[in-house]
Amino acid sequence: MKVTALLVVATSLIWGSFGKPQFPEREKDPKFWNTWAQRTLKNALTLQNFNTNRAKNLVFFLGDGMGVPTVTAARILKGQLNGQSGEETQLEMDKFPFVSLAKTYNTNAQVPDSAGTATAYLCGVKANEGTVGVSAAGVRSQCNTTRGNEVTSILRWASDAGMSVGIVTTTRVNHATPSAAYAHSVDRDWYSDNEMPDEALRDGCKDIARQLFDNIPNIAVILGGGRKYMFPKNTSDVEYAGAAKHSGTRKDGRNLVQEWIDKKKAKKGHYVWNKKQLLSLNPNNVEYLLGLFEPADMTYNLERNTETDPSLTEMVEVAIKILKKNPKGFFLLVEGGRIDHGHHEGKAKQALHEAVEMDRAIGLADLMTSVHDTLTVVTADHSHMFNFGGYTGRGNPMFGLAPMLSDVDQKPFTSIAYGNGPGYKLVNGGRENVSTVDYQENNYQAQAAVPLSMETHGGEDVAVFAKGPMAHLLHGVYEQNYIPHAMAYAGCIGENRDHCSGRSAAPRRPALAAAAALLAAARLLC
Repeated sequence: MKVTALLVVATSLIWGSFGKPQFPEREKDPKFWNTWAQRTLKNALTLQNFNTNRAKNLVFFLGDGMGVPTVTAARILKGQLNGQSGEETQLEMDKFPFVSLAKTYNTNAQVPDSAGTATAYLCGVKANEGTVGVSAAGVRSQCNTTRGNEVTSILRWASDAGMSVGIVTTTRVNHATPSAAYAHSVDRDWYSDNEMPDEALRDGCKDIARQLFDNIPNIAVILGGGRKYMFPKNTSDVEYAGAAKHSGTRKDGRNLVQEWIDKKKAKKGHYVWNKKQLLSLNPNNVEYLLGLFEPADMTYNLERNTETDPSLTEMVEVAIKILKKNPKGFFLLVEGGRIDHGHHEGKAKQALHEAVEMDRAIGLADLMTSVHDTLTVVTADHSHMFNFGGYTGRGNPMFGLAPMLSDVDQKPFTSIAYGNGPGYKLVNGGRENVSTVDYQENNYQAQAAVPLSMETHGGEDVAVFAKGPMAHLLHGVYEQNYIPHAMAYAGCIGENRDHCSGRSAAPRRPALAAAAALLAAARLLC
């Protein structure tokens, strides 16, 4: 009882240290909330007239591992980085008028992986974990189950329709998410032939890096990491000379980058491997662009060398400038891939800063496109065992402590915690006292309930944000593989094209476009 009483006193003192309520004075007035709600209502009423234009352009943002708790935490972090308390902040994706939920399970897994989910939201069919671009008849690591079970992606459908297509990622370009756009592999880890078993090679299966260039030769923009998988084994990396772990991996002796250069040089093709080269390009003089900025995945945004490595936002800007030149429109897949990696490592700060950077890229894409002819979708492949809580006060630092001690071990704890992962630590037989470590350090591993070397995915539904032509089709709760079907319908590509005769990619009357522009401006000023 004495301990409990002391805890209650300590907790009261902590809460009391906040003094006056930690929120703006205007929020005490009911008029503030009523006015805000009425403004939201008026905006909602404008959505009764759906945008049924044809989507000339399709932009797909995928936050790998960006579950709803990550979205909320990123929103707060974004606000705090701008000097606000954070909770009232809007992410760019928050501004999208249509939000729905997608069920993420794989055909053989309740809690999915990024490969099976990528096949769902890009190819339109659910698949087994660990496989990309093949149906559920494809069995992981069994090469002989590949042939005849290949499924094509919305990137392929767009390319076949004459649209320009591109891929931008912060992971390696042959990682799970991007590879489902172009490859058919029963093992997501077959990055190059070096990672493949001899039996699979004998049976005729191709590594994913090779498929990137062979399967859809006219991908106009490819930006991300993954250099080492494109070069012959032991070839020294251009940026990390002498570092064996960054050297080429290919056993077949092929230099896929040089092969690409040779094929695309006469077609205004450019290969770049650093930020300076990327940003020095004139997009008007580029038809094809291959940019490989790291041997494997790109570095976390918090650790990025801003002189040599482009941000996700910078890559997206260049990609759209190149792709939008096509009068038939474009499809662009953008992956904030290292959100997932940060969570797996228990490094919430890295993960959330990756999410904020992806939101910046979403905002830039919004400025470079029009809601009248561009359907933009933002979603995640799966969630993580990440959350935050502990009755924190308004404006509590995202990476700060909860305002109380545990009533079990009498130690402080951070508001962020993982259900499992590498952050599980015992000191002298008990939970680590976080006040003895720098819990706001970039690579701090937040405490976890169950010890694992790598934190796992979560199995709950993920949010899908949509705006632009036919965005209203993404509503309710549905299977994840529905997403590319809705996008293809909006863009009049793939198998649903009968409805497209007479549909325009722009408003039929200029007056409607002007009115919509005025409405958008008014909403920004409110």
